[in-house]
Amino acid sequence: MFEQFLSIFLSSTAPSSGLLATTIGQSANFGMGRGWQVIAAAVIGMLVAQFLKILTNFFRTKRLDLRVASTTGGMPSSHSSSTMAMAVSVGLIEGFDSVIFAVALCVALIVMYDAAGVRRSVGMQAKVVNEMMEELFSDHPQLSSARIKELLGHTPVEVFCGAALGWLIAIGFNQWVIGHFQ
Repeated sequence: MFEQFLSIFLSSTAPSSGLLATTIGQSANFGMGRGWQVIAAAVIGMLVAQFLKILTNFFRTKRLDLRVASTTGGMPSSHSSSTMAMAVSVGLIEGFDSVIFAVALCVALIVMYDAAGVRRSVGMQAKVVNEMMEELFSDHPQLSSARIKELLGHTPVEVFCGAALGWLIAIGFNQWVIGHFQ
């Protein structure tokens, strides 16, 4: 009923608004939206990447450290995985030639650039500052013990692996949804 009212109202207010009324009527299928799929794929992308960080750290160091899941940096990039899963899910739902996919992909690329560029540079600078603090204040242990967080960003390989993981998760999750809920 609301859709009919909205359609009549919009089509009578302006000659060119008939297309708008049709679009709103088609997208106003309350309860039938698929935005939850985008959110779920992004969250799954992040969780899987964080779990894989624990595994890759274990194989590298030969000890289990669950704290790795709550840190930034590491293999694979959960930022890349999550944002790429989001973008690919939007593409699968709305079409890879849609404006909203272009926006989602741009956001994902900005996040990945930031993870591999700016945040990585900040992490390397923090390492140098920490080394300088140790040297300058070696006679005063209370001053040299304060440290800046060093592991902030990702290598390009970590970002690429995170993006590939997100792509695969989005495809797999959306295929599973189509098979079970559509």
